[in-house]
Amino acid sequence: MHRSLSMWDATMLVAGSMIGSGIFIVSSDMARLTGSAGWLLFLWVLSGLITLIAALCYGELAGMMPDAGGQFVFIKRAWGNTLSFLYGWTVFMVIQTGVIAAVAVAFARFTGVFIPFLSDTNILLDAGWFQISAAQCLAILLIVFLTWVNTKGIESGKTIQTFFTSAKLLALFMLIIAGLYVGMKTDLLSSNFDNAWTAVKTVKTDSGWISENISGFALILVLGTAIIGSLFSSDAWNNVTFIAGEIKDPKKNIPRSLLLGTGIVTVLYFLVNIAYLSLLPLKGDPSAADVARQGIQFAGGGTDRVGTAAASMIFGDASVYIMAALIMISTFGCNNGIILSGARVYYAMALDKLFFKQAKQLNAHGVPAKALWFQAVWASVLCLSGTYGELLDYTIFASLLFYVVTIAGIFILRKREPDAPRPYKVVAYPLLPVLYIVLALSICCILLYTKTAVAGKGLLIVLLGLPVYYLFKRKQ
Repeated sequence: MHRSLSMWDATMLVAGSMIGSGIFIVSSDMARLTGSAGWLLFLWVLSGLITLIAALCYGELAGMMPDAGGQFVFIKRAWGNTLSFLYGWTVFMVIQTGVIAAVAVAFARFTGVFIPFLSDTNILLDAGWFQISAAQCLAILLIVFLTWVNTKGIESGKTIQTFFTSAKLLALFMLIIAGLYVGMKTDLLSSNFDNAWTAVKTVKTDSGWISENISGFALILVLGTAIIGSLFSSDAWNNVTFIAGEIKDPKKNIPRSLLLGTGIVTVLYFLVNIAYLSLLPLKGDPSAADVARQGIQFAGGGTDRVGTAAASMIFGDASVYIMAALIMISTFGCNNGIILSGARVYYAMALDKLFFKQAKQLNAHGVPAKALWFQAVWASVLCLSGTYGELLDYTIFASLLFYVVTIAGIFILRKREPDAPRPYKVVAYPLLPVLYIVLALSICCILLYTKTAVAGKGLLIVLLGLPVYYLFKRKQ
């Protein structure tokens, strides 16, 4: 592989992979669960801190092991082949490919705003139990196109990533400035902070929407559930470790890009939510016809398109097209980064004979083209399955567990390999790694309690990799 990516390129990959469509949507559900501006912002700040702590921890591991495959390699060195295979299996089956499918469909749906023929309501094939929409077809075409571009070499993928990440960072910055400029002319922000720490959970029942005040242990459970939205919006930051084999001076540039990229996105996400609170009331009426009365909780008439609702307060009717264009740019760049980096995990697995052997082959441009196409085929299947949204929910629990496993590996490697070169060491060791493990495991425990089926299915997907692992071992 060619080491041609600079620290700036790596930072663009971190930020570009993190920013997809989540920031324009998830705040609505979080607002319904918490009913509080204070707790809403607290969760975004906490998500940012959790992500930054994880990035600092991964910096040490990346400095020790600047090889293609990233997190797969970290887990393998600390824990051995079995756990590392289970991670790679979950990445291929759902985590990476599921996100690729979901982001591609999001791109297609917002393309439908400009070209109605391509909307998800235009069903091209209806076989009763199985349907294919125009949006799903466009999503597959996007995956195929970006995969083809990335088979042409790391330079092609880098160019797309840098351009689209720069564009969406600039667009988010402009949205923040315009939102605060318009919003500060009203008293919405201050009124949203009346009783800022009084949590009110709003849920839908058979008789309609009901609200109830929550506190104590019930509040902890709600916060642990609601934070999944902001954590998911901040995910994929670790993808830069997958392409460590193609980054210049990776021992220094990967830790720096992790910290810089996650820091930029954390600040932007916080400011975007301040803009939302400046433009829209937090609480709303689900039956209201106008954007202002729907509030953040019921933005878009229940579609959770809070970004579009906020933009409508600035740009009026044109906001639908402005936000659709912004989300198309965001999801296009996000998918490019995820497609580019994901194949390097399967490449590393194939080198250990834990994946199809063709995945370890590099083409004339020095990239694992066949691994890219394996990934594209399965992501396309998930686009057609219609279950990619559920699959993403199932793996949130598993993703957190693997982050915990990876960061716990720092303690194992510090003890087992005390003299190993560590160009970068996580600051405040062992406090920060312990803090992350405690927070992540707490969220996992809350999910097991509040979303038992989702967490259980996520764990099941991981465990299904065990028989596959032993089949690979037996074949060896």
